[in-house]
Amino acid sequence: MSLPAAHARLAARARLAAHARSSRATAAVPTAAQLSLRRGMSAPASDHPPLETQEDWTQFQLQNAEYESLISFYSDFGSTQKRENSFQPHHPLHRPTPGQSLTVSHLLAAGAHMGHSQSLMNPHFLPYAYGVRAGITVIDLDHTVPLLRRAAQVVRAVTSRGGSVIFVGTRPDLRAVVRKAAERVGERAFHLGEKWFAGTLSNRLEMFNLVRTEVKEQLIPDLVIFLNPIPNLYAIKDCSAHHVPTIALVDSNVDPRVVTYPIPANDESTRTAELVAGILSIAGREGVALRREDLERQAARAKKLQRVREAALSRGQPE
Repeated sequence: MSLPAAHARLAARARLAAHARSSRATAAVPTAAQLSLRRGMSAPASDHPPLETQEDWTQFQLQNAEYESLISFYSDFGSTQKRENSFQPHHPLHRPTPGQSLTVSHLLAAGAHMGHSQSLMNPHFLPYAYGVRAGITVIDLDHTVPLLRRAAQVVRAVTSRGGSVIFVGTRPDLRAVVRKAAERVGERAFHLGEKWFAGTLSNRLEMFNLVRTEVKEQLIPDLVIFLNPIPNLYAIKDCSAHHVPTIALVDSNVDPRVVTYPIPANDESTRTAELVAGILSIAGREGVALRREDLERQAARAKKLQRVREAALSRGQPE
């Protein structure tokens, strides 16, 4: 420790000691109730005996003040990282990153740049490949960021018009991701964590045991989001046959032309799936909020017109 720092520490101790002596001289004698409360608040360990007298309480305050002064003095030389401002493994799932603040660093931290082996790369994925490292295809995240933001805008536009969205993730580690994403969007979002049965859209009346004349609800979604497209290629073909737009994480072994809005990223990383699903679900929630505001605005306008009509009728004037 340097000489000025030692002098500052000694001066702080002197001020604390003077403050303790003055408080000891002016403090009143504690009552029995205060002493019992202090005994209850003190630690029951053997190295910290109960505080029974005014001298013990003053010494305890002096020790705490000295400890706080040391903490404040050395805080500039230590780390300020806490639980509130540091990364936690559950943050991408429960507190995802908004699309406006998405950067390449977020995708790198989630491992979105890791592709498959060079021998498995699809020829149509070449525009999204950055290069090859140790035989592994590296995905160009400079393409991923704008494509992910475009997909978020699509989800926002669909939900703002009252459309329905389905999040599909059929791996066991993706079931919690799609469920949380659907819950974040609201009532117009659904999730599928099990197998997509062939003919779910083509034979929807037989699949859901419905009669054509009794169908009153929409059975075909407006948008489907796939977090693992390879095991769900038949589902993507089913959506394409019914002109349902699709969004999917496209790895280096996937043809990006099979989906409407591809997002080049690692589809085997759970953290990447949590990040992408969180961004898309936040966009969907924003779209739902926009639609709610629009409906409230329309309802207020309709009430205003109704009051004007009623006032005109009461005066006997034409509308």
